Amino acid sequence: MMMIQYKIDIRTQLEAILPSNYELVIPSIVIDELDKLARKAKGKDKITARIVSKLAEKSPFRVEKIEKADHVDNILLDYCECGDVLCTNDRRLRQRARKKGITVIYLRQYRYLEVDGHITSPGH
Repeated sequence: MMMIQYKIDIRTQLEAILPSNYELVIPSIVIDELDKLARKAKGKDKITARIVSKLAEKSPFRVEKIEKADHVDNILLDYCECGDVLCTNDRRLRQRARKKGITVIYLRQYRYLEVDGHITSPGH
C-alpha cells in the first residue's frame, strides 16, 4: 500500500534492482489480506487497499494461489526458496527472513527500495 500512499513506482524500482529473469509473484494470501482491508478499513486506507489489490493482479506481477493454513508471515517464509527475494516493510518479518537467509527488499525513507542480502539469478 505504500506505493500509493507515498507515490512510489515500486514496479519500476523492482525491475531496476532485480535481474530480468526474476518473476514478480504475489501470493494469493497477500491479495486476500488487501481485500479484507478494503472491506474493513475506512477512508484513504480502504481506497488504497482496493487500488493496490487491482494493481497486484496486473503485469508484471503474477498472483499464485496459496492456501492459508497458518499465519501469513509463516506461510511467506515457508514459500520462499533459495534465491527468492521477499518484499516487505514489516520489520519483524524482515528479521525472520534474514535469519533464514532470505534476501529482503524494503522501502527506505519512504522513497526508494533497499536490498538486505544478496540478489542472485533465480535457480542459482
